[in-house]
Amino acid sequence: MSEKKPESPLKSWAKFSTVAIQMGVTIYLGNLLGSWLDGKFETTFLEPAVTLLAVFLSMYVIIKAVKDLNS
Repeated sequence: MSEKKPESPLKSWAKFSTVAIQMGVTIYLGNLLGSWLDGKFETTFLEPAVTLLAVFLSMYVIIKAVKDLNS
């Protein structure tokens, strides 16, 4: 059996920094999309709804990344 080589702390840090950047970009783009949809359909509820959906999507990606890192 081959043993799994432990990752360096720098590699783990790099993974999480990219996840954080991805989270910020996802939320920002969700906010822009919601704002655009509000303007297009003349509503006021789509911006917060789409932004909240983007937050939940980002949290899902982070939880999945943490689980993959620990397994």
